[in-house]
Amino acid sequence: MAKGGSGINGPAPAIPRLGIGPYQWNTECLHGDVGENATSFPQSIGLAATWSSGLLSEVATAVSREVRAIHNENIKKKSYADNTGLSCFAPVINLMRDPRWGRNQETYGEDPFLSGMLASGYVTGIQGDNPRYVRANAGCKHFDAHGGPENIPVSRFGFNSQVSERDWRTTFLPAFRYCVDAGVLSIMCSYNRLNGVPACANKHLLTDILRSEWNFTGYVVSDMGAIEDIITGHHYFNNSVDTTAASVNAGCNLELAHNITNEVFNSIADAVNQGKLSEELVRERVKPLFYTRMRLGEFDPPDMNPYNYINTSVIEEQAHIDLAVEAAMKSFVLLKNDGTLPLRKNIYNSIAIIGPFADAIDYLDGNFAANPDPKFKTTPRKGLESLGIVSKYASGCNDSRCNIYDSDSIKTAVENVDVVFVCIGLGTLLESDGNDRSDLNLPDRQQLLLEDAVKYSGNASIVLISFNGGPVDIQWADGNDRVSSILAVFYPGQATGVALRNVLTSSDKPQFGRLPYTWYSSADQVPPIVNYTMVDRTYRYFYGKPLYPFGYGLTYTTFDYSNMAYPASINAGDVLPLHITFFNFGHVNGDEIVQIYISWSPLDGSNGASSSVPTPRITLVDFARLSTKPKSENIIYFNIAPEQMAVYTEDKGWVVEEGTIYIFGGGTQPFPSRMGDTGFYSGSFKVNGTKVLGFF
Repeated sequence: MAKGGSGINGPAPAIPRLGIGPYQWNTECLHGDVGENATSFPQSIGLAATWSSGLLSEVATAVSREVRAIHNENIKKKSYADNTGLSCFAPVINLMRDPRWGRNQETYGEDPFLSGMLASGYVTGIQGDNPRYVRANAGCKHFDAHGGPENIPVSRFGFNSQVSERDWRTTFLPAFRYCVDAGVLSIMCSYNRLNGVPACANKHLLTDILRSEWNFTGYVVSDMGAIEDIITGHHYFNNSVDTTAASVNAGCNLELAHNITNEVFNSIADAVNQGKLSEELVRERVKPLFYTRMRLGEFDPPDMNPYNYINTSVIEEQAHIDLAVEAAMKSFVLLKNDGTLPLRKNIYNSIAIIGPFADAIDYLDGNFAANPDPKFKTTPRKGLESLGIVSKYASGCNDSRCNIYDSDSIKTAVENVDVVFVCIGLGTLLESDGNDRSDLNLPDRQQLLLEDAVKYSGNASIVLISFNGGPVDIQWADGNDRVSSILAVFYPGQATGVALRNVLTSSDKPQFGRLPYTWYSSADQVPPIVNYTMVDRTYRYFYGKPLYPFGYGLTYTTFDYSNMAYPASINAGDVLPLHITFFNFGHVNGDEIVQIYISWSPLDGSNGASSSVPTPRITLVDFARLSTKPKSENIIYFNIAPEQMAVYTEDKGWVVEEGTIYIFGGGTQPFPSRMGDTGFYSGSFKVNGTKVLGFF
């Protein structure tokens, strides 16, 4: 229970008298086997932009095959180093509640349902479908109400998230419940206090809700150093015995410690001897750890477990390389296009590829990434340079911070060219684990770089490619007619250059996603990061006009919605069957992402609220990604679960209440600030009676 950490705090030691070997718990598998020679897939926020649970399951399957291969190889060598185990600290399903949070890139965006469905796909992909064994075990993190700050304006290690019961139940908990429903074997408790109690010592969180309400039977592991922080950061206790007793009693099974010589959980025996912890409970806390190792096949004859036959030949196998390209292409969000894209020519006389992300191979992956052989990685420059007979390049900046800027090199690069590709953004120097932003501005001189590209490039078409997890202020580019197109590509991984060339030059392949978060115009539109109320946060509670709304994204075609069919009324607790018809009116293929929303109040501001309690403005209740042919009619079917129609009441839990529910279906949220090249259909239905679903 005390050896879940890295360095000298792992692996868990062998128990020779029982024939049990060491085990390494510390493995990161967010979008590739971290630090290992393995395939680097798009960062999580980019995967979220695909709006495809199926694709995330495919990516996770590939990741876990490589994780298993690396583990099998290391076991042969009796090596138990960090990141060679099978217990993945992934996915991250904290909500993107504030655009300045440094770890937004690791999340699946701002919506509880979208995050939960994508997480479910990732969990099933990591763990596999064998009835006896798991290929690797997933671990959803960080539980709970953890979404900044990291370091601005205060440290995460002593931060207290003050959350109302309603916001907690309706915003911060649901994605984790979907993870549990998907069969995840591990949950990681977070650094923060939750309403005054450290998450890793919070019995209401880890036992009352996680185990009693949700029937979770797996293990809880602390974030790295979170148990120590109960003493040093939160000052909640002043000694290891009390901290150990509180954490284990609350429901924590495993301490993931910093590289320290004496882990807090080494005080378990003292806590038992002092009567602060029972031996029986310690035994219960150990059982899920060994059950997980059993499911991983550690104690069976090796030839019984089919996953033991996975070897390192699967690393960067062609199917994984191709999947990395597909995932990147489907993750890119086209924010602006005046018709310049797709590019009309296969080759131009002269092009320029500029900016700090144009040829920086180490900037493409984001946090917690694999470390593939460079031969598998393509930068924007490498992917796009063949589009010009002459291809000119200039970074213009010393690094992504761009606090040293070379205007002359940019001017020289963009003069007398046909197309300029401007590659700017953030990178892990500016947003990362432990590193928040204070605003949404482009870093230092990057705005000047963009303006110089426009100023000195004559009549060239300008394509802005933005590499970022959280949003950046690109209002100037959005409103400038000289900037022909804008793509948000997040951190696309090893296939960056190949995927960019594919989407910029072709309309035949499945491509483009939709924003999994609200792209605010500036930080002035959101409350302080330390404020955990949901008022004015995310599309569900934000009434302002963002630069780009949640669910927005363009394609190379046009969609129109003609019908949405569903019953006029249902009984409370019943499923609402629904199908929606739309047309691809264009001359090219296109992937549409159909989004279904409901509201308990009319969106025109008129009276008619049907709920007895406060509810979101609108909320996503289902979605689907569909590839369509040109000039085609498409019909897609949904079943809206009663849980999605329920509202949270403090005395009865979730309740489907009698009244009118307003429903919207289309390629966008209803009445968005930007419509794009799609549409939506709206209506309402009656709920007869009331159904109490209870606490979950």
